[in-house]
Amino acid sequence: MTVYSPGDADRTTKEPSPRHTAPRPNPDRAVPERVSAAGVAPGWRELVVAVLAYLATYGLVFLLLPLIADDAVTGVVGLFVSGAMGIVAFLAACLVRRRRLSIFGIRRARPRFLWMGVGFGLAAYLLGVVAAFVYIAATGDAQNVQTSYQSAARGSAGFLVLTLVAGSIVTPIGEELMFRGVVANVLFARLTAWVAVPLSALIFAVAHGINPVFPVAFVVGVLAALLFTWSGSIWPGVILHGVNNATALVVPLAISSWVQSVPFGWVSLRE
Repeated sequence: MTVYSPGDADRTTKEPSPRHTAPRPNPDRAVPERVSAAGVAPGWRELVVAVLAYLATYGLVFLLLPLIADDAVTGVVGLFVSGAMGIVAFLAACLVRRRRLSIFGIRRARPRFLWMGVGFGLAAYLLGVVAAFVYIAATGDAQNVQTSYQSAARGSAGFLVLTLVAGSIVTPIGEELMFRGVVANVLFARLTAWVAVPLSALIFAVAHGINPVFPVAFVVGVLAALLFTWSGSIWPGVILHGVNNATALVVPLAISSWVQSVPFGWVSLRE
């Protein structure tokens, strides 16, 4: 018969492996930066630098764009510049701390999120129309701040193509890099989604000015922010943004062409 002393039990009991032991909190250690799925999320420094770069480029555009006399040319250039402003601000944020671009949401998204971007883009257009009518009815502000874009779309076939490329590709990429890749990213890392989604959308809407476009931009901002937090990628939001902008350009143009061609009695609206 084998006899065990009390010390034998202690010696035979295995010590827990260090890798299975939870780290003890150290009150003297600084609070670490928030971490996203791709690594350390952008912080306030990136946000401040991006906003300053965006405002600086906006100031240049505000001064130089009115020098263009032709409305159609102004519209095309304005759309390209809108995208360029976001890209410049995004690059400025990247230079603060050089890291992987996936941290900013430049990563592949699952196909279902890309298709959701298409559906959300069409929904954003419809909801935006309703929101714009509500805004106009409530405030009486019916100013049209996109006349140059509409002039470009109604120009020649070449102007229409350039307007679609600038409005549905370049602008969405630039604005999503800035307002989702940087702004929403910083907010999501520090706030709950219930706060970060509407707050990032509000910032996006304010950047478009207090006018009938404001509620439309807010709707786009909310849906794009939701796609960003669900997918971790900016590309579903880029698709949403592009579909919304393309629809907003093409639908009024198609309706206008159809109305002008409809005869009323013996008189056509073309006359």
